Amino acid sequence: MQYLPKLFVVFAMITGLSFVGSAQSAPDQNIGPEVGTVLELDFAAPDQMGTAQNFESFAGENGAVVVFYRSAKWCPFCQMQLIDINSNALDAIKSRGYGVAAISYDDVKDIERFHRKWRVGFPLLSDKGSKMIDALGLRNPFYKDGHYAEGVPYPVILVLDRNKKVTAKLMRESYRDRPEPEVLIETLDQLAASGR
Repeated sequence: MQYLPKLFVVFAMITGLSFVGSAQSAPDQNIGPEVGTVLELDFAAPDQMGTAQNFESFAGENGAVVVFYRSAKWCPFCQMQLIDINSNALDAIKSRGYGVAAISYDDVKDIERFHRKWRVGFPLLSDKGSKMIDALGLRNPFYKDGHYAEGVPYPVILVLDRNKKVTAKLMRESYRDRPEPEVLIETLDQLAASGR
């Protein structure tokens, strides 16, 4: 999902959003847990309504798609990704037996505000303090102490089976570019075809 500068300018003008201007890219495609890793996290965190969630509460019969994103408050690329998943992938993901959750360092009040506007049909989890982000090695180290983006993850989508084994990891080099819903659905179909 490559967002052209003109589209960003229009979106930012409409919403009044700002973003972190430095185009920090992931150092390589090997950040975070490797495919085949079984995660120990229970993914316990409050969602956009302040309701306690965990892996068991949001996973489907085949597992879960877990989206790590920078911020629903100030990152337009993240906002567009969440809206795109909600509008163009959520039903297809659920029909394949997976649940969806999205995780950022945002406060509950910020993700609740985003949810009120866009009516996201899946949990947005508040990883305040970036504990899950750090546990999975996903923190972007570019943003230092005191910066408002300190604690953001590299944008990554993890596909987990019911045992929380990573069966797929989707990411792009730039934080401005996210895997399209079609790529995510195709990945789930490939996993099903391979028996994973």
